[in-house]
Amino acid sequence: MTVRRIVPDFQTDSEESMAQSRDFYGRLGLEEVMNLGWVMTLASPSNPTAQLIFITEERTAPVVPDLSVEVEDVDAVYAEVLASGAEIVRDLRDEEWGVRRFFVRDPNGRVVNVLTHRG
Repeated sequence: MTVRRIVPDFQTDSEESMAQSRDFYGRLGLEEVMNLGWVMTLASPSNPTAQLIFITEERTAPVVPDLSVEVEDVDAVYAEVLASGAEIVRDLRDEEWGVRRFFVRDPNGRVVNVLTHRG
């Protein structure tokens, strides 16, 4: 199993606070690379795997995740996690913005968004 990146997800209360976060972290060298209005990703231009995600609400799942883990083969990871008996918070599915993902609860109660970008 190959992990491509791990990104912390921060719940924020409004698009205004997302804009404030973009400005603040921009001063640290991060740039906006994706913004759907309710979810925004900032990344380092020199190291695109160094990212932060800000979410006002989770529009396609029951909760906002605590972190995202991008893997090479999300279907294989889903099968392994499901077989382990871990709590699946949201089943595997394709999203309109080009990812395939599921949510699982880790042993500490944190919700992990596990995903693969589709070609």
